[in-house]
Amino acid sequence: MTTPAALRRTRLSGKTKLIALLGSPVSHSKSPQMQNGVFEALGLDFAYLAFDVGLERVGDAVSALRTLGVCGANVTMPLKRAICGHLDKLSESAEMAGAVNVIVNDNGVLTGHITDGVGYAMSLADAGVDLAGKSMTIVGIGGASTAVAIEAARQGVRYITFFNKRDGFFDGGARTVQLLKDRLGCHARLWDLADLDRLRDSMACSDIFVNGTPVGMEGSLDQSVVPDPNWFHPRLTVTDLIYVPEETKLLKTARSAGCKAVSGLGMQLFQAVDAFRLWTGQPMPVELARQHLLGTASNSA
Repeated sequence: MTTPAALRRTRLSGKTKLIALLGSPVSHSKSPQMQNGVFEALGLDFAYLAFDVGLERVGDAVSALRTLGVCGANVTMPLKRAICGHLDKLSESAEMAGAVNVIVNDNGVLTGHITDGVGYAMSLADAGVDLAGKSMTIVGIGGASTAVAIEAARQGVRYITFFNKRDGFFDGGARTVQLLKDRLGCHARLWDLADLDRLRDSMACSDIFVNGTPVGMEGSLDQSVVPDPNWFHPRLTVTDLIYVPEETKLLKTARSAGCKAVSGLGMQLFQAVDAFRLWTGQPMPVELARQHLLGTASNSA
C-alpha cells in the first residue's frame, strides 16, 4: 500500500527544478534519499536524481545539463577532475583543487564548486576533532583528497604527507603539493604508495589519517590501504572518505587499535550543506538531513 509520505514524494509539477548526481557508480549513493527528504520537508519544488555517467560521456552529460536547463548537480567519482574543462567557471576553491563536486546552473552559465573539504572539516568538528596545528597523512590524491588537504591547510594543519600510486593522478599531485606550500604555507610532500616504510613512518608522526581511495568499497570490502594494523596508534584519528559501507575494514581495524575513527558519512552530510544553499538559496537543516541520510526520519518510507 502506498503511504501518504510516498505520495508526497512523487508529487512533481511543471515547475519542478531538477538536481542531478553524475558519476559512476552512483546506485549506492544516499544523496537522493537525503536531498529529496529535505526538499519535501521544506516544501521545495525540487527533485534529485542519480545518473550513472562514465568518463567517456562527461561532455555529453554537461551538454544535457545545459539543454534541459537542469538547476544544478553533484559530481562524484570518476568525474570530479574531468568535468572541470567542460564548465564555464570555477570557484576559487574548485580552481585550487582542480576538481568539482557541485555545479550551479545560473541561466545557462555552469559554475563548478568544491564543498568536499569544508564538509570533511565540519565532520571532524562534529566528531570533536580540531584541525589546527595537526599533522596529516593522506592516501590518495584525487579530487576529494585534494579538497580535504586544501581546507585542512586553511584551518591550520601544518604538515600534510600524501601517498599515491604512480598513476595518472601522481603528476597532478605534485601541483597540489606546490600549491599547498606556495598559497597556504603548508609543509606538504608526496610519496609513492609502494614505499611502505615511508607510509609507516608518516603515520607514526601524524595526528590524522585519511583514506581518499576507493579501497574498502564494494569489491574491496576485505581490503585496507594500511597493510599492518600495528601502524595505528591511539592518538591517531583515522578517517575514511568512503561512506558505503559506513564502517570499512580500515575503520574497524583502527577502532580495535584504540584510534578515534570517523566515517565518510559525516563528510557526505556536511558537504551537502553548502551545495543545498548554492542550489536553493536556503540553509539546509542539518539534523533533518542527518536523519534522512541515516534513514531515521519519521517520514521515511
